[in-house]
Amino acid sequence: MSFEPTSRLDGKVAVITGGLGAIGYATARRLAGLGATCVLLHRKGDDAAARAAALPGGTAQRHSAIRADIVDTPSLRKAAAEVQAAHGRCDILVNSAGHTQPVAAADLEALTDELIDDLMRANFRGVFATIRVFAPLLRQSGEALVVNVSSISGFTGVGSNLAYVAAKAGLDVVGDALAKALAPAVRVVSVSPGAVESSFVPGRGEDFKAKMASTTPLGRIGSPEDVAATIEALATTMRFVTGTRIVVDGGRHL
Repeated sequence: MSFEPTSRLDGKVAVITGGLGAIGYATARRLAGLGATCVLLHRKGDDAAARAAALPGGTAQRHSAIRADIVDTPSLRKAAAEVQAAHGRCDILVNSAGHTQPVAAADLEALTDELIDDLMRANFRGVFATIRVFAPLLRQSGEALVVNVSSISGFTGVGSNLAYVAAKAGLDVVGDALAKALAPAVRVVSVSPGAVESSFVPGRGEDFKAKMASTTPLGRIGSPEDVAATIEALATTMRFVTGTRIVVDGGRHL
């Protein structure tokens, strides 16, 4: 395999967890616009099929949406079987599903055992389980890409809460290990945003965004398109990249 850059993704199939979320759907639009067929995995969304059909290429590229929960491995196995039956392949897997809630780092009592387990399950175990389930299809592709949407909290230690920080740090390290274990057929890369313009973290409003923007070297917080553009680049022009972290935060971590 040459890993040469490419400008198109015609014939490729991209599976995106959290496919109806801000980053997931922005990524789907970009990949679909380059010819990829996109499968949006989601936990809930009555308009999921319509949103899939609204992606560039529409029904001609057979975009679809599948209900699956990354913390429920049987539902993931069912989703992988549906992708196999409908498309016979998976070339790109984007893990953008997960959730969090704000807990101050100094408030140790508020970070309960139950919340820790919930956040580790959603932000680490579920991502690993998704990769595990789709690994056979990814290996068959021969030149597949896994992108784990991580966070700068994984290496700065500053985030919505300490369990989320730990989950993202673990995801980055395991991603590096998988990049070696699955090479050369599958590349694995973490994409690490800082604050992003979305509803991902509950309770963060305009005041928070303004504060983050004022202390970010490039003068604004990130957008879902910033992250999606990086994922697009990894699928097209940055094809000799694996086992690393790409930071997309406008310098926020500095």
